[in-house]
Amino acid sequence: MSHETSDDTALSDEESVGSALDRDWSLTRLGRGVAGLVGFVAVWWVAAQFQSDIILPGPVAVLDAFVTAFRSGEMTTALRQSMLHWIPGTIVGTAIGVALGVLLGWSDAADDALAPLVRVLRPVPPLALTGFAIAWFGLNHAGAAFIIAVGGLWINFYASYGAVEGVDEELLEVAGSLGVDGGLGKIRKVVLPAALPEIATGIRTGIGRCWMLVIAAEIFGVPGVGQQIYTASQNLAVDVVIAYILVLSLVYLAVDASFRAAQNRVIAWQQ
Repeated sequence: MSHETSDDTALSDEESVGSALDRDWSLTRLGRGVAGLVGFVAVWWVAAQFQSDIILPGPVAVLDAFVTAFRSGEMTTALRQSMLHWIPGTIVGTAIGVALGVLLGWSDAADDALAPLVRVLRPVPPLALTGFAIAWFGLNHAGAAFIIAVGGLWINFYASYGAVEGVDEELLEVAGSLGVDGGLGKIRKVVLPAALPEIATGIRTGIGRCWMLVIAAEIFGVPGVGQQIYTASQNLAVDVVIAYILVLSLVYLAVDASFRAAQNRVIAWQQ
């Protein structure tokens, strides 16, 4: 009994040391991040002293523009409008991209049939489809969502396709020996769990790509953050432009951090 107790105590001490090291490392990384951010703002402030506000406004001017736009309600309204096409566009593009990637990665017949079409459509940039978006949906949230969905589709398609193709054949053989029969059963119980980390990485990358396309989708007249940036740039209000760019960055950081936390929970069994 005393031997078991000593072992438990030693294990507990090792876990405590490990947790302390993890905390120290996290604090170190946080400190480096803060130092880098402060350094960037300092360099920005110095550079702004030698330029006019039209060329490069300083951090204080941008902060004033940020506060003014936020207090007036323009910023929150623009964000809400952008979400009306970013969210559905991201969801649709992600769903179609993952589904097609899994299908073509698993089925040789589907891959052979659709591979030529994929090769033809893949090089077409989403903005080249703006004419179709306007003709089919109009200058509205649906048209912007279409452009965003196309941008997110291909990232998720190739991530899912590669993930499914990379699943070890031995896993499928073991599953078959354990009674997992049929394509759907193997996909659900073997392929998707094994490919999930890479699929999740593709989804995360696609979310960022779709958020970037918000600006491009709104430049043509759809209301949102991109339209505010375009209007401010036309008026040479560079401080306002940077303020809205800062908003885009903050929103993306929040969304990315949330998705990463959810991703770590979902695939924690593989760590």
